[in-house]
Amino acid sequence: MQSIARLGSILERIADPDHYLFATRDFVPAFPDLTEAALNALLSRASRSGLVERVCKGIYLYPKADYEHGLELYHAAARLRADNLNYISLETALSDAGVISQIPFGWVTLMSTGRSHTVDCGRFGEVEFVHTTRRARSLHGMLSYDERCRLWRASIPLALRDMRSTRRSLDLVDWSVVHELV
Repeated sequence: MQSIARLGSILERIADPDHYLFATRDFVPAFPDLTEAALNALLSRASRSGLVERVCKGIYLYPKADYEHGLELYHAAARLRADNLNYISLETALSDAGVISQIPFGWVTLMSTGRSHTVDCGRFGEVEFVHTTRRARSLHGMLSYDERCRLWRASIPLALRDMRSTRRSLDLVDWSVVHELV
């Protein structure tokens, strides 16, 4: 069976609403005979043919999967830095809580124990990872797991603390809302 046809068959079987994004490394067991370069070439051809859509480097979306649209950036972020502590914070957490009025459309901000970096996710937007030295045990009680986003989420006080520690502008914060919610 041709590699792209085999990839399509595999995706048809394994994709579901929870598994519609795939990292390159997810395909290694299905194609053990391919080198890393050959696997990347296969995924590039699959992307050009429309079988998969490249979200960002190393992350592919299977468009035939039935999934909840609008969460792709969050899910891609979770896949990109799966080996690090990452949590939704800064402007994204504050906007979602109604504490800042501007909604960052197509932009997700996360604190990460990995390096600071912004990842371009094409038509989906951008994911900004901001480095933190905080460890999980120091964040006890300040994070909650957001099942829809598949990421940890900062409490309002933690997101505000992160804004201050990263020297981001607090000009858009509605302090009356903060006092109501905290």
